[in-house]
Amino acid sequence: MLRRLYDWCIAAADRPYATWLMGIVSFVESSFFPIPPDAMLIPMAIARPDKAWFYATVCTITSVAGGVLGYFIGAMLYDSVGLWLIQLYGYGNKVEAFREAYAQWGGWIILLKGLTPIPYKIVTIASGFAGYNLLLFVLLSIVARGIAFSSWRFCSTAMARRRVRSSRSDWGSGSLPPRCCSSPVSLPPCISSEKFHPSSFSPCPLRTLRSAATSRGT
Repeated sequence: MLRRLYDWCIAAADRPYATWLMGIVSFVESSFFPIPPDAMLIPMAIARPDKAWFYATVCTITSVAGGVLGYFIGAMLYDSVGLWLIQLYGYGNKVEAFREAYAQWGGWIILLKGLTPIPYKIVTIASGFAGYNLLLFVLLSIVARGIAFSSWRFCSTAMARRRVRSSRSDWGSGSLPPRCCSSPVSLPPCISSEKFHPSSFSPCPLRTLRSAATSRGT
């Protein structure tokens, strides 16, 4: 099930309305959806580094908006929905520890979430359950999520520059620069272990990912 959802997100990154879908995924991931928007943001930012800032901004705004929904789930529906979601992700036995930590270090937990494997949805629900100040929660979430999503912009820009240097080298050697990469380029460890075909001149990275997801589905 998770594999199919992940493949769907990657395939959706090649569609004309991909930005809208990414925003929806980013919104629902902050409260209950298991797949992070990074599955769409990474290939989209690599294929179009000139729009990476825009994609990161969309993810930040929608993620924080979804975080507010998660906050209210924790504040008002914790016993019915919130607890079930936390248990679903394996944090059911750590609820009280979360609550005590929020009472003392709430702001730091939200800010440092981007550097930890804790799902953001757990942070949003736990924030509401612990009664953390809503305004501070929103402001800190904007900072934390903005930093997390904007990091892809720098990675995609670096890969685009690498592509330009490679193209110039091809011109210098007397050969025409290829329209698409002929071999996959491994992403840095900070991005993922997957291999994409990044190019700022054609949408082939997204088509390659979509084809791979389709073949796995069949």
